[in-house]
Amino acid sequence: MLTANDITALIFEAIDEFNAEQDESKRLEKSPETVIFGRGTVLDSLDVVNLIVTIEGKLADEHETFLTLANEKAMSRKVSPFRTVESLAAYVEELLREESNE
Repeated sequence: MLTANDITALIFEAIDEFNAEQDESKRLEKSPETVIFGRGTVLDSLDVVNLIVTIEGKLADEHETFLTLANEKAMSRKVSPFRTVESLAAYVEELLREESNE
């Protein structure tokens, strides 16, 4: 199973791919505190979706783990799991734990 560090590294890889296609004003810093969604982000909604899809693809391609991150569970939370890199990594880890317990 992926560790929290593995998940964060995977998200950073997705950020690298995202940044390679963006101009300077939309590039994301690779930090746990980087805001992905909500106040303080440089991303629009389509950028967030593209980043999430990239992360899902990396999980599938590199780890044969098939998760849908933007699901009803995520959308129904009072605090978005997509707020920061750190909250997203914790959410992915939570989903992986749940999947392994099924």
